[in-house]
Amino acid sequence: MKPHILIVYTGGTIGMIEDPETKALRPFDFTHLMENVPKIRMLDYDIDNIQFHPPIDSSDMDVSHWQTIAHSIADNYDAYDGFVVLHGTDTMAYTASALSFMLGNLCKPVIITGSQLPIGEVRTDGEENLITALQIAAARNVSGSPTVREVAILFENYLWRGNRATKRSADNFNAFKSNNYPALAKIGLGITFDFDALRKIHNGMPLDPNFELDTHVMPIDLFPGLNEHLLRYQLAAPDVRGVVLRTYGAGNGPTGGWFIDAIREAVDRGVVILNVTQCVNGGVQTSRYMGGDYLRAAGVVSGHDMTFEAAITKMMYLFGLGLDADEVKRRLGVSIAGELTVIPHRK
Repeated sequence: MKPHILIVYTGGTIGMIEDPETKALRPFDFTHLMENVPKIRMLDYDIDNIQFHPPIDSSDMDVSHWQTIAHSIADNYDAYDGFVVLHGTDTMAYTASALSFMLGNLCKPVIITGSQLPIGEVRTDGEENLITALQIAAARNVSGSPTVREVAILFENYLWRGNRATKRSADNFNAFKSNNYPALAKIGLGITFDFDALRKIHNGMPLDPNFELDTHVMPIDLFPGLNEHLLRYQLAAPDVRGVVLRTYGAGNGPTGGWFIDAIREAVDRGVVILNVTQCVNGGVQTSRYMGGDYLRAAGVVSGHDMTFEAAITKMMYLFGLGLDADEVKRRLGVSIAGELTVIPHRK
């Protein structure tokens, strides 16, 4: 049987073509997909689409849009072999991370892609990204099961785990990178999957989506010159439930009493604080230096090697489940959808 793929078109650069009369770029109408990308006919797939009305720039992406995408997949889950989400690049890693948590028990491919140049441009990367994403969404192993069973980002030469990737370039076709986890596939003359890196989901359970996300979370970035007044002001933000603390190096912060006191007092008030590094490689190792160990002792949770995008969306997801602070802390430190590698604490 032909692979049956659903495209969810949200907007972004990929969804622009040149109007033949005005020469201006306008949103791509995916009801005429085959006319605009005729090579797709060569795939011989059954392809349907759902569109945002109107399409949005990904800088306008918010929780309600994630819920719409998740509902589009969940409501059509049994009817399709795989899903391709077309999305702008700026917030693509946030969307991929959020969907990886929201779509519990996912056993089918959800491939997110976009482009750096509009699909109507002569040198566009959009056409190739779209076709490759469709091929990956349709890929099956020797037993006939989906090759990819997770949310992934396809861009140019690589397929990345969605909650491990981050945008690294505003003008390179290879715009995304996963610094702490290998590529799920490399794209050249063919598509070469890394079967050891792919998630192995064989639970036979139905999709278990969770659509509620709690946005009472925020980031705090450490920088030389951060003062006590500013830190306490941020930690005292109204209704804040969780903070992603972006620290130095292996999870380090200032060792001054004012800093640790402010952090400890926020934790004692019930604010969940998650420690992730500002570095693009490596992760939090709280026992390596005194600054990190002080944070651990104050009740800050290690984010190990999570990306910032995964950390903030995971916190939204866990609070959205209605969990109390202690349970949120526990689940932040363990992998839910392959988003982290636990780095053991050395005493």
